Amino acid sequence: MLRALAVDDELPSLEELLYLLTADPRIGSVEGAADATEALRRINRALESGPGGPEAIDVVFLDINMPGLDGLDLARLLTGFARPPLVVFVTAHEDFAVQAFDLKAIDYVLKPVRKERLAEAVRRVVERGTPEQRGTAPRIPVHEPDPDHIPVELGGVTRFVAVDDITHVEAQGDYARLHTGRGSHLVRIPLSTLEERWRSRGFVRIHRRHLVALHHIGELRLDTGTVSVLVGSEELQVSRRHARELRDLLMRRP
Repeated sequence: MLRALAVDDELPSLEELLYLLTADPRIGSVEGAADATEALRRINRALESGPGGPEAIDVVFLDINMPGLDGLDLARLLTGFARPPLVVFVTAHEDFAVQAFDLKAIDYVLKPVRKERLAEAVRRVVERGTPEQRGTAPRIPVHEPDPDHIPVELGGVTRFVAVDDITHVEAQGDYARLHTGRGSHLVRIPLSTLEERWRSRGFVRIHRRHLVALHHIGELRLDTGTVSVLVGSEELQVSRRHARELRDLLMRRP
């Protein structure tokens, strides 16, 4: 049973979030805080009481846009603790997802909050375990159900993107942004993992930040010692260490 703290400066939003969390059978207790400063005081008491203490907090459901100390500031402070609670951002703003995941957020839920979407966030928290469990429990492996598709979230809905439709992948911290001809999607998988997983499907590293599908490369450009490739309408730089391998692969491409 999880012990949760919900933080939002807008009372109707806080009350709705508390109601939804209380209705989830996996939440054993939940408290509310009207701003990040109040939440920080509450989290400090929880950390002083220890992971198994009576005031312990396993997860914080955190708004971003708040006066004074905002949600990102609070999450940044929590990264300095030895065993901080997990963080799930609950916000009306789509623009901070990359920063949130860089701060090791478990999930990023958009308002208005749907019951099913919040339940998915709670499931992810349960998989990670409480702070004391994370110190001892074995990691649960996550298996991709279909090698030809990768699950992504869009507006709280999980969709499956065909790997063959992905033109290139961009590293963003411990996460990766998948680019297709119709848009992009952020996934919680490091670029190095995707490089290993999709090497046999024709994906090649061209830069420390980019992985490209060979069959989506339209042009290889050489200009005064620099190398780049055209992928759709986007030009991507190729680092020197990857240039020769890329040229060889393109020459052998059928």
